[in-house]
Amino acid sequence: MNKTIDRKTFLSYLGTGAAALAAASAGLGTLNGKASAMSSTADHLFGFNTNRVSGYFEPIAPSSEDKLLLPKNFKYDVVAAFDDVINAAGERFGEGSDYNAYFPLEGSNVRGLLVTNHEYSTIFSLGPVKDGKMTKEQLHNNLYYQGMSVIEVYRDEKGVWKMDINSSHARRINGYTKFDLTGPAKGGSALGGATTAVGTFANCSGGVTLWNTVLSCEENFAETAAASSLPETHYGWVIEIDPFDKKYLKKHTALGRFNHENTAMGIAKDGRVVVYMGDDKKDACVYKFISKGQYNKSLGRGNSALLEEGTLYVANLKKGEWVPVTLEAVSKAIKDKPELQKKFVTQGDVVTYCQEAALLVGGTPTDRPEDIEISPFDNTIFICHTNNDNHGNIHGHITRIFEGGSDLGSLTFDFEIFAAGGRQSGFSSPDNLAFDSNGHLWVVTDISSSSQNKGVHKSFMNNGLFVIPTSGPDQAKALQFASAPVESELTGPFFTPDEQTLFLSIQHPGENTTDLNKPTSRWPHRAGDSKARSGVVAISGFKLG
Repeated sequence: MNKTIDRKTFLSYLGTGAAALAAASAGLGTLNGKASAMSSTADHLFGFNTNRVSGYFEPIAPSSEDKLLLPKNFKYDVVAAFDDVINAAGERFGEGSDYNAYFPLEGSNVRGLLVTNHEYSTIFSLGPVKDGKMTKEQLHNNLYYQGMSVIEVYRDEKGVWKMDINSSHARRINGYTKFDLTGPAKGGSALGGATTAVGTFANCSGGVTLWNTVLSCEENFAETAAASSLPETHYGWVIEIDPFDKKYLKKHTALGRFNHENTAMGIAKDGRVVVYMGDDKKDACVYKFISKGQYNKSLGRGNSALLEEGTLYVANLKKGEWVPVTLEAVSKAIKDKPELQKKFVTQGDVVTYCQEAALLVGGTPTDRPEDIEISPFDNTIFICHTNNDNHGNIHGHITRIFEGGSDLGSLTFDFEIFAAGGRQSGFSSPDNLAFDSNGHLWVVTDISSSSQNKGVHKSFMNNGLFVIPTSGPDQAKALQFASAPVESELTGPFFTPDEQTLFLSIQHPGENTTDLNKPTSRWPHRAGDSKARSGVVAISGFKLG
């Protein structure tokens, strides 16, 4: 390792849980640094084999360059970027790339399907919007370029990752795609009696299910719905797609309607499916859904029905309790409020107006709870609270929840502040969090483009990807692995099963551009191209040991 690089030591600024996790990963506690064979989590970043990242790369320094910077001996290939043709039908890769998930074809680590979310449009897909009102063409592009892409990717004989535009699987899912609604709001008055919904957009992060489908999360949906005069209650849900089945498209209303960031799925001790979810909004809550029925591996995709019936809970951090967000609980809370009684008549109403219902039953407002992950080592729950300047929480923090009895189905919990962003830690505004196969933590950051390289954010420069080893010679030190281009964030990290390739999205480079003749970023710097393009890269150079 390059000892001259100023890496920040974390142990002084982390809760006791960090030291415990570090010690455990080094073999001194109940964990052994490898994911337990009994791990019941569905969605991890890594394949949990033998990827030894710490010790195999020289950390980089913060940068304000308009480049995707990586450590020495690592390289990246741009697999797909905004507006690239993805199939023979001429469909185009969306904008605002976010979550990624890789699905091997015939077990291959070098050919598979890559599912990518597209969160929102910018000037590069819409052009300048005059007087705040989009033209007919801009409205079309806004719906078209959001949503999701399914593409086929492969590594050629020279080790370069590419997109196969002749793939029969490649397709777009966007603001024009029809979905079946499931759960308590289906057919209800809050959705205007609808049993289907047209379109998905504002697709932020997501998760892989235990039955190998993808859950994608509709986050900041209101603006797009309003601009296109679409019924707002049809959006803000968790959707489910099957990368291998074009007809499989669902919106699960039992999981609640809010500004969804991602999902983290696991299994309770009694076999029920548990889904953790964050609401990426200031003063918003943390949720979990527990299915009524039990997971049955032999049913495969049939287990999706578990997401249609169950109980939605919200975290009360003061009491350490998961409080049910049900019609019964809401009705009790509003017994003296006749106006609210008219609003909350059915469970469909409760899940549709979930943010309001959650606060009524005692949910704790928090600081933009974004990515949530279940530790595959000990079933603790990690939550990235990105920031909340309303409370003076400028740099954010990571919360760690300890479920009662280490059971994901428990309705009681304790928690700690696991890590705090800021000068002492070397990064600000944690967004996504994941574990590698040695128990090391990987964190990407989400400093807003308007704040980057300014004021108290100046020392962090552009957004980045960081590794925090929990064992070995660099234990508890923040090691910067990547620096993002100007006005972008790094999102959606996902490894191939052999951990030799990392897929990573570069989202909204140059998003503050107001004049297309003077873009603030030109990434990925294609010859003759004046546009900045969000996209997905494949990073190579990892050594296994």
